[in-house]
Amino acid sequence: MPETTSTTWLTQEAYDRLSAELSELSTTGRTDIAKKIEAARSEGDLKENGGYHAAREEQGKIEARIRQLTELLRNATVGEAPADNGVVEPGMVVTAEIAGDEMTFLLGSREAADGTDLDVYSEKSPLGAAILGRTPGETTSYTTPAGKEISVVVKDAKPFIP
Repeated sequence: MPETTSTTWLTQEAYDRLSAELSELSTTGRTDIAKKIEAARSEGDLKENGGYHAAREEQGKIEARIRQLTELLRNATVGEAPADNGVVEPGMVVTAEIAGDEMTFLLGSREAADGTDLDVYSEKSPLGAAILGRTPGETTSYTTPAGKEISVVVKDAKPFIP
């Protein structure tokens, strides 16, 4: 199944923070882990060298985060919050009644909500896809991975302001 990319809305502050993290990991992070791997390699037998295997695992995590950040930033829309027109879209704080319980959450990237206590749902998630483009008062539903149908009533959608 081909992977689809979508635009992620980020505040300028979130974009700058993630860009700095990417720069740090791509330069200093890679250099530091290469030094750790070389130091562990010089200790001898790699089969039983816990330091070497831990450093290689850390290297894998760094490279995965670099790929994640690169993709996120490549597809980011940076700047002002979406228009305050009540339409549910990425970058909006949504209040909805979900299966009878009222919830308030950010639709978009958890990276954008860093430092807040908001729950975040991706627009690619079943809930996010179901409410995308909806307006307050509209009712929809989505199917959970377990096959259960969940009712959703959009109550409010306001731009996220960090």
